[in-house]
Amino acid sequence: LALVCANDSLSSSDDLLRWPQISKCRSPELETFSCYWTDGNLYNLTAPGTIQLLYMKRNDEDWKECPDYITAGENSCYFNTSYTSIWIPYCVKLANKDEVFDEKCFSVDEIVLPDPPVHLNWTLLNTSQTGIHGDIQVRWDPPPTADVQKGWIT
Repeated sequence: LALVCANDSLSSSDDLLRWPQISKCRSPELETFSCYWTDGNLYNLTAPGTIQLLYMKRNDEDWKECPDYITAGENSCYFNTSYTSIWIPYCVKLANKDEVFDEKCFSVDEIVLPDPPVHLNWTLLNTSQTGIHGDIQVRWDPPPTADVQKGWIT
């Protein structure tokens, strides 16, 4: 962990001209997903609408523009259930006219990262005579975004 932090804190001349990049694509429940990006530090690209996120499913012939730039927040594209196909690979790319800055390919099942559970609670049930060992019971509720009725997140 210390090495990772140390490497992240170092700056180089490459950091001075950072291109826009797709930072992550994430699905909280395997039914929708969002992709997020950083603008980089190219100031002429910071105007709204200058950078586009384009996507293509494996069977498509053409790139299509992001269906929703608003729902997931700034520098993001949200794909609701009508745009999400779970087992079909997607490719997304960050572009400005004919220039491509970054591209990633994935299937939705590879980017699932559920929201954390809520109402996390624990109870100490008993301890050993030495006090070194104990048994605890942990309880939690699924996050409000989890569709536990369909069984995606259990």
